[in-house]
Amino acid sequence: MNLNQLKAFNALMLTGSVSEAARNLHRTQPAVSAQIAGLESSLGMRLFERRGGRLHPVPEAYYLHEECTELLHRMDSIRNNMSGIKVLDRGILRIASMPGPSVAVLPNMITQHLGHYGESRNTLISRSSSAVLELVAAQQFDLGLADFREGAEHESSLLNQTVYSFECVCAVPGKGDLSGKAAISPGDLSGKPFGMLYAEHPTHQSTVAAFAEHRSELNCRFMTQYFIPLLTYVRQGVANAIVDPLTVEAYRLLFGDNDDVLFKRFEPAVRFSVAVVTPAHRPASLLAQSFQKYLHEELLRMGGKVIDTGSTSRE
Repeated sequence: MNLNQLKAFNALMLTGSVSEAARNLHRTQPAVSAQIAGLESSLGMRLFERRGGRLHPVPEAYYLHEECTELLHRMDSIRNNMSGIKVLDRGILRIASMPGPSVAVLPNMITQHLGHYGESRNTLISRSSSAVLELVAAQQFDLGLADFREGAEHESSLLNQTVYSFECVCAVPGKGDLSGKAAISPGDLSGKPFGMLYAEHPTHQSTVAAFAEHRSELNCRFMTQYFIPLLTYVRQGVANAIVDPLTVEAYRLLFGDNDDVLFKRFEPAVRFSVAVVTPAHRPASLLAQSFQKYLHEELLRMGGKVIDTGSTSRE
């Protein structure tokens, strides 16, 4: 029993005529008759009786037709779904991200890119960077976005990664005394209330080093787990902060372009690196490949530069 035999049988059941079935299938009558004969032979039973020059289905043929109709509909559905996957209109994309970009930046990218593909689905979860690496290394997610730290250990044989380095900026209150400056230095911030990430984060350590080098007083009044909350303190005029360009993008998506917070170049440069990671032992779907390419372009647009970490790439 094969698919062509079932299609011929289904057409004959619907039309009651070999000639009509052949016309609907764009085949010859002998070809359709041969398919029906082959089907009966493979099943070891008759499906039709010839009376008065016409074929009449036996009771077993009605049962087979019910099963055949369901199967052919399922085949059509599979064909349509696979066609949809090919044009990215179907499929599931699973992303794990550190908290900051998952608030606004990634949802906006997902909307802009995947939102145009009508029935594609997305899962986006927020986890610590170490948890993101573990989830992607376990081959459970298609893509992860995490802090990159030199010397941080992870199972590199389970991950592909591309690392992007960004130059942080200084966020200052729009009505503060630093609003008119084009660039901010540690000397400008000496003794002023300041907001920073937690002490173990590389940007915290780089900022401390920059203030020490310039013999400026670092008055850390607020400390948070990730960048976006710092901008609330800046908006309220009670602190300044060093933030990365992804956070700048998130702020503009959430609050629009306004003068409540101004973003200034910070000298000396404080750099922030993120890793885009993918599972090494699970081929990427077309949907995942498309989104990763789009994410790459967006990270470059935001000022990211791909850096060589010395690790082996499998991409």
